[in-house]
Amino acid sequence: MGTDYQAARQKMVDNQIRTTDVTSHSVLKAFLTVAREDFVPTPLKPLAYIDTDLRISDVDGVGRYVMEPSPLAKMLQLAQITRDQVVLEIGCGSGYTAAILSLLAGSVVAVESDPALADQASELLSDTGYDNVAVVTSDLEKGYAAEGPYDLIFFNGAVEQVPAALFDQLREGGKLVAAIGSGLSAQAHLFVKDGGVVSGRPAFNISVKPLPGFRAVEAFVF
Repeated sequence: MGTDYQAARQKMVDNQIRTTDVTSHSVLKAFLTVAREDFVPTPLKPLAYIDTDLRISDVDGVGRYVMEPSPLAKMLQLAQITRDQVVLEIGCGSGYTAAILSLLAGSVVAVESDPALADQASELLSDTGYDNVAVVTSDLEKGYAAEGPYDLIFFNGAVEQVPAALFDQLREGGKLVAAIGSGLSAQAHLFVKDGGVVSGRPAFNISVKPLPGFRAVEAFVF
């Protein structure tokens, strides 16, 4: 007997996401709608709904993952996405988070640095009907200014720092959500641009896998 993915998806929402204080109806509905099994390698499909990050590839020695459901849902709820917004996703991977974002926002530009992953994500999103997502290949830390400014910039993984170039791609009143730090010491941050100035605050502790290319520059010590 094959895996009942619809039942597994419901259990994921009930047991992994609702139990971590995610109450947003739109976020819960999106997680119930998007088939996570479509966005992981075939050997991992039976494990698609376990509460962990799922490794999808290795880029320059850095593993790339579909983010664990509960922290992803909490970060999406923090962003308070609405259907009139244009979203930039940093680190598209296989396209799972982009598919979730497509149900929450008006349109999504999903940046991926690995051409093979970008092609895979573009094909998957097209085949599964998420046609308000455009996948572009670019260095993650550069974002994609050509389609900006954005109402929201969402990081699909943890970073050590957010480059100034990405804050520049926020429109006035725009938000940026990122997990900053590494391992168990990371925190989800919400940044808002107001009067041309970006300010941010930590929202909650979080543990997610890192994105490549965002290492903090080490200061010179005398």
